Amino acid sequence: MAIDDIVIVGGGTAGWMTAAALSRLSASGRANVTLIESEAIGTVGVGEATIPHFVAFNKLLGIDEAVLLAEVQGTFKLGIHFENWGAQGASYFHPFGGYGYEFDGLSFHHIWHMMRRGGDRRPLHVFNAETMAAQAHKFARTGPDHPEDLPPINYAYHLDAGRYARFLRKHAEARGVSRAEGRVTDVSLDGESGFVTAVTLDDGRQVRGDLFVDCSGFRGLLIEQALETGYEDWTHWLPCDRAVALPCARKGPPMPYTRSTAWSAGWQWTVPLQHRNGNGHVYSSAFMSSDEALDILLRNIDSEPAADPNHLRFVTGRRKKFWNRNVVAVGLAAGFMEPLESTSIHLISTAVSKLLSLLSLDAITPVQEDTFNRLTEKEYVRIRDFLILHYKVTDRCDSPFWDYCRTMSIPDTLEEKLALFRHNGHVFREEDELFTETSWVAVMLGQGLVPEKCSPLAETYAGPNLIHEVNEIERSIRYLVQNMPGHQQFVERYCPAPALETSAQSPARPRAARPVP
Repeated sequence: MAIDDIVIVGGGTAGWMTAAALSRLSASGRANVTLIESEAIGTVGVGEATIPHFVAFNKLLGIDEAVLLAEVQGTFKLGIHFENWGAQGASYFHPFGGYGYEFDGLSFHHIWHMMRRGGDRRPLHVFNAETMAAQAHKFARTGPDHPEDLPPINYAYHLDAGRYARFLRKHAEARGVSRAEGRVTDVSLDGESGFVTAVTLDDGRQVRGDLFVDCSGFRGLLIEQALETGYEDWTHWLPCDRAVALPCARKGPPMPYTRSTAWSAGWQWTVPLQHRNGNGHVYSSAFMSSDEALDILLRNIDSEPAADPNHLRFVTGRRKKFWNRNVVAVGLAAGFMEPLESTSIHLISTAVSKLLSLLSLDAITPVQEDTFNRLTEKEYVRIRDFLILHYKVTDRCDSPFWDYCRTMSIPDTLEEKLALFRHNGHVFREEDELFTETSWVAVMLGQGLVPEKCSPLAETYAGPNLIHEVNEIERSIRYLVQNMPGHQQFVERYCPAPALETSAQSPARPRAARPVP
């Protein structure tokens, strides 16, 4: 069956990211691309922090970074500042860039750990440019004239997800993507193959397609309600199943990082945009009521809320298939892992990238479906393990929630990583998994997991020359950061957003999302 018509069900970030990427096909006349969405159906709209891979996704679309950030009220993100995770009162920074540099293939944290055991009291973060810049509230992009002996600056964005979806809508429609307004009320299946053949809208219109992309959010309108794909529940390891989100005005300049603050039964995010903060409290309903969660959030934001609270329900996990017959699930329709490490938008972009790589317009084959499912499952599992790490490795024993997290059983894949690091600081990554060695080291050390021994290779570098070289790394990073502009100064010069209208400063109440099946 040839693919002439591609139908995307659902808008929001997932739908319009998919449409923008597929607009190459519509612009060239290779396929018709239609996106169906209803203004009456709200989007979750809490995914306002990204990771560096997202920068590359927009470059592939040919989008000018400064124009994009001005449109979406964007700021820059150098990493995540975690508070109260390993222990109450403790904090650490998960940066996007590496620590120091490798010594003949040996990662720098091994050198640091050996020197630490020998009496050097410098914290690991002084050897990371992103952390030092974040602490100083500074930022600069790495330009073509950047000195080769200084580390590059790795970054991502904070953005208004609703504005980003609208920005991509303009991009996609200019390249031939059609938009249909309406709510899907019926899904037609082929009696022999079980493929989706068409969807019917609430006004009676029928939209036919050969390939469907389900971006309908938690509902999984096609992948679950029509095809009954099934869902794998990960609540045992990631027990938070509720969130409450709201924006507020910001006090002071925007920080170049996301803040994640752990509370008694979950955690709070703070995401700084140019004209406001995005805030939310993710929590476990088994250990905290919605009223208590909202009260904690309201007591720990910069100012009065600019909208009514948006209460969300979810079940962490994934669909048992992400590509089922002629339906590909993208975004929340594919699964959900809480926004602890800002992976939601990343999973949209990688799903779209895999779809584009595997897509052929002459037919849908089992090989395409199987490959997409295998690669996506592997990606979800590895991200899942990294998120579980934050809950498992903790000394907190001040609430039943943290008692549960600290003592819960974890997947063997994560247990192996913890055992290797605990032994001598080794981090074993498989193939192209998302989170780098730096990410694992930052969280494990930051939350109190210290290797029992040093790497024997590190000990071969001991001596005055090593001390001099390490000192030079620290000095270079301090020099780099000292010569950066302030983050707000850089944003105002590079990508200033127009002033918001009064109505935009006081948005209408977002609609609550439905639960995952």
